[in-house]
Amino acid sequence: MANLEKENKQLSGVEALKRQSVINMVRSSLPIIGLIVVFIVFNVLTKGGMWNSKKLILNQIYVVMIAATGVFFIMTMGGLDFSQGSIMGIASIVVCKLSGVNMFLAVIGGILAGAAIGAFNGFFYVNRKIKSFIVTICTMFLFRGFIKYMASNSPVAANMKVYDYDTTGIKLGITLAVLAISFVVFRFTKFGIHLKAIGAGEKAVKFAGVRTERMKFLIYVLAGAITGLAAFVNIVKVGSATANVGNQLETQILIALVLGGMPISGGAKVKFENVIVGSLLYIVLSNGLIMMGLTTQAMQLIQGVIFLIFVAVFADRESLSVIK
Repeated sequence: MANLEKENKQLSGVEALKRQSVINMVRSSLPIIGLIVVFIVFNVLTKGGMWNSKKLILNQIYVVMIAATGVFFIMTMGGLDFSQGSIMGIASIVVCKLSGVNMFLAVIGGILAGAAIGAFNGFFYVNRKIKSFIVTICTMFLFRGFIKYMASNSPVAANMKVYDYDTTGIKLGITLAVLAISFVVFRFTKFGIHLKAIGAGEKAVKFAGVRTERMKFLIYVLAGAITGLAAFVNIVKVGSATANVGNQLETQILIALVLGGMPISGGAKVKFENVIVGSLLYIVLSNGLIMMGLTTQAMQLIQGVIFLIFVAVFADRESLSVIK
């Protein structure tokens, strides 16, 4: 009788594992399925308009996908960053100012400006022990004020030579380079392993000898630098930095990553594909809603509903309290 009960428990345990495995597989497939479904639905509703505008969609995705890569690393370790739009704005102004001197210097200047703001965030987050979302919200308003001051009277224009770099080859090449390097680092180095481990449980990682404080600081510097590079890609498209440059970029990135299946609390369940699929899904969804002729309020309502659904599906409720 005891053996029979033991066997029943083992069978029920195996069935539970199989059921959980199927659930996890379905959840991980949802973003890709959603991308395909959304594209097909909007393509039908717009009578082929979505397919015909694929070049426009591709042109819009570069900045979001590059900047989302940096935030992906931050969210993997359980942090948040709401200052990305302001980083984009400051770096864009720097790129415009330096473009008249030398284009290579403009690129480096944008990257360094983004890295400097990232270091500012990292210092208060790591050294002053302030929650990441509080620090970056303060930074968002602080540097947004600088952007308004520098570009409110008139846009900060870049040198006309920037338009020479407005080619699909250059923008796509930069995007693919960022994605390829980030993928290799995330998947095949100790950096990626430690990053996910910090998101899953920072105390255990500290006991393992990992310098978590230093790593968290460097992640914010890296994310800022990547967004600084995205600022260059943005400027070669638009040619100037207005007072609204980078406005709401942080919201776009957060929505894109969550749509891609990114767990809000980071950790071991994070996948690099979250960046690519999420960015594509967000841009396709936004363009589809615009093509449908919906008002801004209706678009925000639909995006908000979809965002909440994906958060409910992908949130790891056991570790949500670990958001740093």
